[in-house]
Amino acid sequence: MPVSHSDFAPLADVGLNLHAVLDGAALPVDMAAALRGCLPEGCGGGQIILVGNAGPTLWRSVKAAGLVSDDPIDDFSVNAVVQWFARQFPGRRHQLLYPGDCPLGLQALGRLAGWHHATPFMVGILPQWGSWFGYRVVLWADTDLPVTPPLQAESPCRACAAQPCVAACPAQAMGAGGFALEKCLAWRRQPDSPCRARCLARDACPVGQAQRYDDDHMRHTYEQSLRMIMRHR
Repeated sequence: MPVSHSDFAPLADVGLNLHAVLDGAALPVDMAAALRGCLPEGCGGGQIILVGNAGPTLWRSVKAAGLVSDDPIDDFSVNAVVQWFARQFPGRRHQLLYPGDCPLGLQALGRLAGWHHATPFMVGILPQWGSWFGYRVVLWADTDLPVTPPLQAESPCRACAAQPCVAACPAQAMGAGGFALEKCLAWRRQPDSPCRARCLARDACPVGQAQRYDDDHMRHTYEQSLRMIMRHR
């Protein structure tokens, strides 16, 4: 029986408050090929359910759950979405694509959903939320939900002449030539760098400041990324 409706409220209640349903058969060619390589034989078409968080609520839910793991945000988010799916769609097949090794680009999916607008500091931005949102879970599912129209929102960066993010970057990693990743990484690797547990450019962006992540959320996220950077130096 076709499934024509889903209640995303239980996810929104814990801070997983961004949702989009994409038609798996209408993906761009390269993305469709990547998807086929991630699914068992015989699983074609279907839908992509993209789940994100915006604002500080998800981190507060993770802390309240008392989850102890190497990546509590991912583990909490996957557990919440998988349980939600089982309740909403009993008997329907699904497969977790992200977190995982499936090479579906999150920002590419975000652009299809209308979520992703690039910033000089290389994090996506939305008018309501600023850069304080993230991609948390991607599922393939054999559901028949209405496909979500792309969010129609213009990038706030287009009207930002002052670019306080550029001025705030101590590594001077942003400029007319684009983003200089090696400058950013070299600055973050310094033992006394102010960028080890936060991004000063991101902090300086005025858009969506009321939705800013909690300080300990920021510290967790950036220290985790720094550990990855140090392992591959």
